[in-house]
Amino acid sequence: MEQPLLQNQKRITSVDLLRGIIMIIMALDHTRDFFHFDAQTGSPLDLNTTTPILFFTRWITHFCAPVFVFLSGTSAFLQSARKSKKELSIFLITRGLWLILAEITIVNLLLTFDINFSFIALEVIWAIGISMVILGLMIWLPFEIILAVGLLIVLGHNALDFYEKDQTTPFSSTYNLIHRQGFHSLWGRQLLILYPFLPWAGLMMLGYCLGNVLRNNDAAWRKRYLIIAGMSTIALFIILRYINVYGDPAPWSQQPNVFYTFLSFINSSKYPPSLFFMCMTIGPALLLMAWWDEIQNGFTKVVSVYGRVPFFYFLAHLFVIHLFSAVTYFMRGHSFEEGVNPTAFIKFIQPGEGVQLRYVYIIWLAVVIILYPLCKWYDQYKTEHKEKKWLSYL
Repeated sequence: MEQPLLQNQKRITSVDLLRGIIMIIMALDHTRDFFHFDAQTGSPLDLNTTTPILFFTRWITHFCAPVFVFLSGTSAFLQSARKSKKELSIFLITRGLWLILAEITIVNLLLTFDINFSFIALEVIWAIGISMVILGLMIWLPFEIILAVGLLIVLGHNALDFYEKDQTTPFSSTYNLIHRQGFHSLWGRQLLILYPFLPWAGLMMLGYCLGNVLRNNDAAWRKRYLIIAGMSTIALFIILRYINVYGDPAPWSQQPNVFYTFLSFINSSKYPPSLFFMCMTIGPALLLMAWWDEIQNGFTKVVSVYGRVPFFYFLAHLFVIHLFSAVTYFMRGHSFEEGVNPTAFIKFIQPGEGVQLRYVYIIWLAVVIILYPLCKWYDQYKTEHKEKKWLSYL
């Protein structure tokens, strides 16, 4: 029996809430990158050197990129209620191209403070942009085809791991853009491909298909579907991860004790996101959406503000964090000439210097609180000026 669909145009509150939480957690990772003394010299996921609190400080932020990409696809589907297919296709393609341009220019400038753009990193905004372009073309296909392609990519892209493992020659930049991170020279600059787009595009397609579920007017049906999908995704992660044959290029291994073996088990590959990485993050996200469906209180209203202006918040938080980091750099006695070292990817930061993890958390909370009034103002401005179409691109 066909389910009744939402007839009004109200926002899905669980999407804004989940995206808001993801935005807040994302700032923790970037604060750690710029302020923790070990951020530029060690890996928080290295089981030989990390501590449990440092490991989980990094691990919890793994949820940010996949949920962000997934919900971008969901938002695209929900827009189909107020846009024709042609309008939605044009919007997704043009916004995707804009995000790619913004990644190369604005985001890289805020990340590095390098006005010469000596290094160009293709990270999450690039991944969202190129995936939007692909989705903008895909929406002309039947819904079932989009779902099938999304599942094929997410479930099957790790088959390329076997090819990559046996490869003895360097990978081309084209292949790296598709499925493998790497450095390449580009017009006298260094191009860092950190987010190969293939699995992200597949994930966005599945997020788009989830929109058909969230558009359903039967709250009980929505919740039941999300719970089943979330539990099934988590179960798939646990079963396949335990088998340890397919789904991630880095298998888990026995460690000196049970707890660190557990850390190895949940430490999935992000660059590119493996099947295990996506199952590990999207499964719990679906459960949270089920539990938070249509919940509204003081906490959700505050958090949802960040979720309604994600790209604006992304740019603002990156600028504030790097600016604060540069201030502390000079406070430690460094000169401007040291800060603009041409060999440094990120300017005004000294590897090995910084604060302990507890201070990272304090700085993170301060950044999030400082940005709330600005995000609330912009959210209200967008709401009051819906006639300004360009606002939808920011």
